[in-house]
Amino acid sequence: MPDSHPHSYYGGQAVIEGVMIRGPQHMAVAVRSPDGTIVHRSEELSGVMAGSVRRIPVLRGMIVLYETLSLGIRALTWSSMVAAGREAQEVSKGQMLTSLAFALAFVGAVFFAGPVLLTSWLGSVVGSEYVEVTVEGLLRLVMLIGYVWLIGRLPEVRRVFAYHGAEHRAIHAYEHGRVLTPQAVREYPNAHPRCGTAFLLTVMVLSFFLFIALGTPPIWVRLIERIVLIPLIAAVAYELLRLGQRYGDAPIIGLLYRPNLWLQSFTTRDPDDDQIEVAIAALERALALDQPLVRAEEPRLADEPLA
Repeated sequence: MPDSHPHSYYGGQAVIEGVMIRGPQHMAVAVRSPDGTIVHRSEELSGVMAGSVRRIPVLRGMIVLYETLSLGIRALTWSSMVAAGREAQEVSKGQMLTSLAFALAFVGAVFFAGPVLLTSWLGSVVGSEYVEVTVEGLLRLVMLIGYVWLIGRLPEVRRVFAYHGAEHRAIHAYEHGRVLTPQAVREYPNAHPRCGTAFLLTVMVLSFFLFIALGTPPIWVRLIERIVLIPLIAAVAYELLRLGQRYGDAPIIGLLYRPNLWLQSFTTRDPDDDQIEVAIAALERALALDQPLVRAEEPRLADEPLA
């Protein structure tokens, strides 16, 4: 029977014509170049991304959010150059920080501050401020679902979503102890409980209940709350995803996490064999780099990156 308990967990992201895989100590990217070959890039992780601080509950969720964005930005930028047939160059720290700041500002402005401003008039009209904050939370959920559905209509994004499915399937196969072949990988589903899409939905649901509990202070206070509390909400969302990964076979947990798996039908597509081959190449490169550093012991559940 395959070993369904890996000694270390792997996660990753889809990139332009490729896949990025993050392991305990290394990140590896594999991209299909215009001539059909698979081009690789890898780097050793350091600092908070690989240190013991990453195992501290709650704090590790904030670190995962940072590393997902920073590694993803570097991998996306590099993959776009390879896929376009250009000479790939490393992303400078300044470029990465600028892109990271822009991404956080976009999420904060559109998905957190935006619903506050769009519903700020509702309380005085209906005579209930709690109706206002409830509608705000529902609008935030609708905006997230609508956004992922809308971008999924773009042909270029659909290809990225197919690589997303390939990445999930490859990780599933690894976690079930399978030999990484296209045939074995294809047997597994596109959805994964640690998916970044599931993470975003969990963040939105948590923020819905938290912001209702905080009530309706002046609008400027609410705007600050929505932005400042993002890291804390993300940290708690990550802990919940870990529970889903660990106890997903329990009927109640499986039922609670079903919306997370459903939303992934918007952000994944069935990959072809070429895309699965790229995902396998990225995962095998990360495994090969980590192998000398991974000890054969109990699963390192604190090191669960988003998939």
